[in-house]
Amino acid sequence: MSSNEPDVTVLGAGIVGLCTALALQEKGLRVHLIDRDDPGQATSFGNAGIISPWSVVPQSMPGLWKKVPGWLLDPLGPVTIKPSYLPQVAGWGLRFLYEGRSTRIGPISEAMDLLNRDCIALYRQHLQGTGEEEIIRNSYYVHAFRNPAEADPDSTDYLMRRDKGADIERIGAEELHRLEPALSAEFQAALLIKGQARCLSPGRLGTVLAAKFQKQGGLFQRLSIKAILPHQNGGWLYNGLEHSGWTPKLVLAMGVWSAELLKPLGIKIPMQAERGYHVSFTAPGVSLNHSVMDMDMKFVASSMEEGLRVAGTAEFAGLDAPINQKRLEGLVRLASGMLPDLQSGQFSTWSGQRPSLPDSLPCIGEIPGFPDLIAAFGHSHYGLMMAPKTGRLVADIASNTSANLDLTPFNPLRF
Repeated sequence: MSSNEPDVTVLGAGIVGLCTALALQEKGLRVHLIDRDDPGQATSFGNAGIISPWSVVPQSMPGLWKKVPGWLLDPLGPVTIKPSYLPQVAGWGLRFLYEGRSTRIGPISEAMDLLNRDCIALYRQHLQGTGEEEIIRNSYYVHAFRNPAEADPDSTDYLMRRDKGADIERIGAEELHRLEPALSAEFQAALLIKGQARCLSPGRLGTVLAAKFQKQGGLFQRLSIKAILPHQNGGWLYNGLEHSGWTPKLVLAMGVWSAELLKPLGIKIPMQAERGYHVSFTAPGVSLNHSVMDMDMKFVASSMEEGLRVAGTAEFAGLDAPINQKRLEGLVRLASGMLPDLQSGQFSTWSGQRPSLPDSLPCIGEIPGFPDLIAAFGHSHYGLMMAPKTGRLVADIASNTSANLDLTPFNPLRF
């Protein structure tokens, strides 16, 4: 950068922060990107790699409350809550279920569509000129069912996708196992969501985008941020353990840690740290042609450069809770059930904190009452998909460019 003073500083170099930094550069702005970790190597590293324009179904849907007790009682279920943490998450959980009422899911789906619709094309734009364009590959999203009666393309969630333009095909057992020979014969039907893509290495994607950002003149700094506060003469101060700085505009893209930084300013965001886990089998002996979700156990398997990754469980235990080894062991068992010939002896594991809000939507936009402080956090399970459009919206806001879009659903103070 030609000056020590950037036009915009982005706190957080996960996939949302990286896409935001690149979009800001497209506006001709000088950008300073800060993270305590290498870019894209924390929460963004561990996702299932799915890039779906059709992720328009809210996490909370009508009738979900009936399933939650069974999930919590099942040691291999998709959700677990640490018993001692239940009082801290109870209020959030009730709001989460409330957001799943029939009158809310339509507007939420529309907002999700706004963020996800162009995700594949926007990633390909960001990857142009890097020589790494092949890291994003066209793919189906295979929703696999053991009970064929449950593979219903006319159910509410698939109708929501089709309403937005998704091409969905139902196939039986024979076609499914021709498409994905490694799958267990227990799976008797599937719904194929077409027009998707998948990332072959989310961690490498972060490295590639960070290299492009720096090649274009952006400054990346390793720094652990402890506080932010408005400067009396305008702009924002950020304080780290080793360094402090000032910036005219500040973008907060630190995921679940964003809410912690806002608390001293009197801003309360109902954010929960939803811990996710993955297991990556480094010599699996089998492969998948597409991303596959086990619709009974709600986890995803996908072949990646590093091996075959299985991801998708959620744990509510607080930011500082130790890793739950039982969740990792459960993923190994689930993967072996999905893929009978899987060689499960060699694997690596990962755990990270998803920033989850009750309505499945992130916070995007200038925070009311705090000029030049722009939110870009809270993307829950959808960060990889929502990141490119989030970055474009933030760049419009920071450059005072009218996007002519209603960003009310993402208002940071909507709760």
